[in-house]
Amino acid sequence: MHRVAASAATVKLLIDGEFVESGSAQWRDVVNPATQDVLARVPFATAGEVDAAVASAKEAFKRWRRTPIGTRARIFLKYQQLIREHMGELATILTAEQGKTLPDAEGDVFRGLEVVEHAAAIGNLQLGELANNVASGVDTYTLLQPLGVCAGITPFNFPAMIPLWMFPMAIATGNTFVLKPSEQDPMVTMRLVELALEAGLPKGVLNVVHGGEDVVNAICDHPDIKAVSFVGSTRVGTHVYNRASLAGKRVQCMMGAKNHAVILPDANKEQTLNAMAGAAFGAAGQRCMAASTVVLVGEARGWIPGLVTKARTLKVNAGTEPGTDVGPVISCAARERIEALIASGIEQGATLELDGRRPEVPGFERGNFVGPTIFSGVKPGMRIYDEEIFGPVLVILEAETLDDAIALVNANPNGNGTAVFTQSGAAARRFQEEIDVGQVGINLPIPVPLPMFSFTGSRASKLGDLGPYGKQVVTFYTQTKTVTARWFDDETAGHGVNTTINLK
Repeated sequence: MHRVAASAATVKLLIDGEFVESGSAQWRDVVNPATQDVLARVPFATAGEVDAAVASAKEAFKRWRRTPIGTRARIFLKYQQLIREHMGELATILTAEQGKTLPDAEGDVFRGLEVVEHAAAIGNLQLGELANNVASGVDTYTLLQPLGVCAGITPFNFPAMIPLWMFPMAIATGNTFVLKPSEQDPMVTMRLVELALEAGLPKGVLNVVHGGEDVVNAICDHPDIKAVSFVGSTRVGTHVYNRASLAGKRVQCMMGAKNHAVILPDANKEQTLNAMAGAAFGAAGQRCMAASTVVLVGEARGWIPGLVTKARTLKVNAGTEPGTDVGPVISCAARERIEALIASGIEQGATLELDGRRPEVPGFERGNFVGPTIFSGVKPGMRIYDEEIFGPVLVILEAETLDDAIALVNANPNGNGTAVFTQSGAAARRFQEEIDVGQVGINLPIPVPLPMFSFTGSRASKLGDLGPYGKQVVTFYTQTKTVTARWFDDETAGHGVNTTINLK
């Protein structure tokens, strides 16, 4: 049972610059995963409310698309300043509703802040091309023009970072936006939205609706939405991509993963074990880029006790408690699913090296806690390998050689991220060339790029050919228009009719 906190309030919609109370009959509790306290109630927006949000964005686009690029940039300069000033507050909200530790929550906000800073540089990013005098007196140039109303659907695990991946770049390029945050933890997102308005976003440029499947489908189907960005599970992402694409929209979907870290025996052992413990169990494993799968190559197969020892040092507690390494998972349902997958690993013959089920957390006995868990002897075909666990569970496979490890990783359908740990430049280069995964780390377990590059997951982890943020997202949120122009003066006019296709 959830306990309703005295301060629990209703989460508002943002429509046409106003925070409004939903008229919905369907609501969901926002629950602190460490205590089960109800922090707020979030509405599942009605069809009419979604239509109103889109209509507001469509009307605002008429003005916003003509707003000078310098004016847009200055809003995001102000916005990044406001986020910095409110970093502690934002992290506190995030930890309360999502569960991750306060330092990790600040990291969540900061990685989104980096994209806001990138959006403030839009003047250098949204540049067309010019070819002068391609024929006699003829110039050809391109314009990168905004699409119109765009939409974003974000997941629970990064409720600050991923919304900040989406709406700042869409808006900076001249579009307007409708955001649907995760209904499980929308409060920090809404605080970020408040700060965006404070930074100077005009009414209607950013709108927010909450909800579940019906709202997602409404976004996919709405004829006035031109592009949809999604981050979340493979099941929902595939549905969004197919449905929104069928409706004629541009779509980018970043989805599930099974990220492998290949450890060669020449790797620095201490640094590698530390990196793996952090990457596997940080954020309670609830990262689409978590290094959840280790492939030990050759003599590195003897490193299993070292991994277990490192994992045992991690402290499981509420994210607000000092020194916490692993907080709760997002919900009771998530904990039960993770525990069921752990049980399946035992049933299917993997060796449970460390069992993190039902840890004792004094003072937070009602929390959704799963401690670091490690399996060895894992093979393809086991559920703990084939499925994304999205919890603090590390599975270990073994390979004789680097070639065998590369083949194993490439046989997995997912392609979000991978890593290799080695002191051999030749081995690292071979790995980066032959691995069929979109993002590669070398002695770095979570290779999420900074915003001047793009997030480039691949294969089953991504649908759509352009990733969020970086140069690719400018292309995603703009339409390239090519103009070929000739201006006549008195000396060049009057050469008669030309019926050929050539320009002369």
